[in-house]
Amino acid sequence: MDSLLDHLARKERDRLRVLSVDVDEDPATARRFRVRKVPTLVLVKDKRTVARVEGRARATDIEGLVEPYLPAGRESKSARSQ
Repeated sequence: MDSLLDHLARKERDRLRVLSVDVDEDPATARRFRVRKVPTLVLVKDKRTVARVEGRARATDIEGLVEPYLPAGRESKSARSQ
C-alpha cells in the first residue's frame, strides 16, 4: 500500500497530504485512530475520521474513497478526459 499512497500523494500533492505511521513506533497514534489491522488507511478531514480501509485495497478503490473529500480546484486526469 505504501507505493500506492506515494503515487496518490504525488498525483494529488496540491489537495492531499499523506502521512505514514509505524504502529510499533507510535502505538498511541495507532490507538487514537483505532488501528487493529495492518495495513490500515484512515482518511481524516477537519480533524475527524471520515473513512477507513483495513487490509489490502486496490488503487481505484482508494482513489474513489478519497476523491469526494478532496477540495475542489485541480481536476484529476480521469475527470478531464471524460
